[in-house]
Amino acid sequence: MFRYYRAAEVCYVSSLHDGMNLVAKEFVAARDDERGVLVLSQFTGAARDLTEALIVNPYDLQQASDALAAALRMPDDEQRERMRSMRRLVSEFNVYRWAGRMLVDAAELRRKERVSVSGWPPLSQPAEAA
Repeated sequence: MFRYYRAAEVCYVSSLHDGMNLVAKEFVAARDDERGVLVLSQFTGAARDLTEALIVNPYDLQQASDALAAALRMPDDEQRERMRSMRRLVSEFNVYRWAGRMLVDAAELRRKERVSVSGWPPLSQPAEAA
């Protein structure tokens, strides 16, 4: 896939609901030449992170086609600036950080469960019967 990502000038992820985040992030990770333009559906989770992508509503055909046209006309220096920013984010928030966050969250849930089971300190008072 790396060769395809490197050959593409534009990557358009048109998901209608959250999904295809890895495709978007793989495209960015593959672009060590700092070229190429990412066009993302606003419904992808990646759109919240990769804000330098061109974000579109895939139901709005005019907006999507305008974004694709802008991507194809985008000057190299703007491509580099956007891609550098997205590559920094993708390299920092990688699978290792995600897995670490999952482990921290699981440990916190386990701690809360132990406190809840022991009953001390009480998390909430039961309602009085009338």
